[in-house]
Amino acid sequence: MIKALVVDDDEIALEHAGIVLDDIGVSADTASSADEALSAIKIHYAKQEPYNLVLVDWRMPERGGADVTREIRSRYGNDIRVIALTAYDSDDVMEEAQAAGVDDFIPKSEFPTVVRRELERVMRHAVKDTKHEISLQGKRILLAEDMPINAEIMIQLLSMEGMTTDHAENGEEALKLFQKSELDYYDAVLMDVRMPVMDGLETAEAIRSLPREDARTIPIIALTANAFDEDVQRSLQAGMNAHLSKPVEPDQLRNTLMELIGANR
Repeated sequence: MIKALVVDDDEIALEHAGIVLDDIGVSADTASSADEALSAIKIHYAKQEPYNLVLVDWRMPERGGADVTREIRSRYGNDIRVIALTAYDSDDVMEEAQAAGVDDFIPKSEFPTVVRRELERVMRHAVKDTKHEISLQGKRILLAEDMPINAEIMIQLLSMEGMTTDHAENGEEALKLFQKSELDYYDAVLMDVRMPVMDGLETAEAIRSLPREDARTIPIIALTANAFDEDVQRSLQAGMNAHLSKPVEPDQLRNTLMELIGANR
């Protein structure tokens, strides 16, 4: 399934691209600036709903396609296919785009006829993309959850994958457990956002500020019923790596843990 983002400061160009993509069965999000685009990409990654195609206008005010592409490559590697769009059919633009790390280059005048080819390439890449999956057997998880029934369900899901769980009933208790643990004892933290005594955002910030190396690197995953983009943004600002909506899908939980623990280890 293709998740596309079109970035252009021209509203008419965004509308046109949306119509073309809709005609071939792709629903795309839009952004009118580089900052808006990078924020959307970050939020979608945190929600485990990443874009796999970004179509970006090369010439935009302040920050253009080169800035977007370089940040995508720096943060996400080659997971996202980036296509440069431009009204200028120039070798200079093409060289600049290739140097920044784009996968292809489309003059805007040719967009309706060429975009289908690019979508086919994205689909082929998605089929071939077989990321290394680490084993979760024996991994230790710190779970912060104040609702007993939710904690029981989560512990059961984790145990089915061979993981062991230490349960904290609030953020303050979770922080104390982490502080008392040996370095690198826990492989990840699952953090309910709404808890008494100390909520998940406060707890994540407190963990990240601890003077120990694993406090800066351990994956912290938000668990919350609030799935609005502003909620995800707050989780990221607090130092969390991902944001999963309740009720958590078992496959999504497993895939998120494999990806984040694998990247950290």
